[in-house]
Amino acid sequence: MFLPHPVADQINLATVLAVLGDPTRLGIVAYLARREGVPTNCSQFLDLGSKTNLSYHLAKLREAGVTHAQVLGTSRLITLRRDDLDARFPGLLDSVIAGARDFPLPFKGMDARES
Repeated sequence: MFLPHPVADQINLATVLAVLGDPTRLGIVAYLARREGVPTNCSQFLDLGSKTNLSYHLAKLREAGVTHAQVLGTSRLITLRRDDLDARFPGLLDSVIAGARDFPLPFKGMDARES
């Protein structure tokens, strides 16, 4: 199965900002940033809501170019597209992550200040 991702040149600032304006998606991005470079199984985010709701949020992040989802059997491994975002909008992701530092994360075993 192939999941479409925008190429780096197609990542749009307005779309990225709109996607990151949602608290659930911001929480996902903050969590992924704390695990930089470590692909995270989408099941890690099940505490955020139903599978349908989570699928919607992960798709929005992927379609905006914020995350990359790799299909592995029935799983999806999610990573941030930091290199692409930093190339298109230098400093944006770091600013968003810094602003979300004290954002309460509803993940089991994940303290908001954990790095």
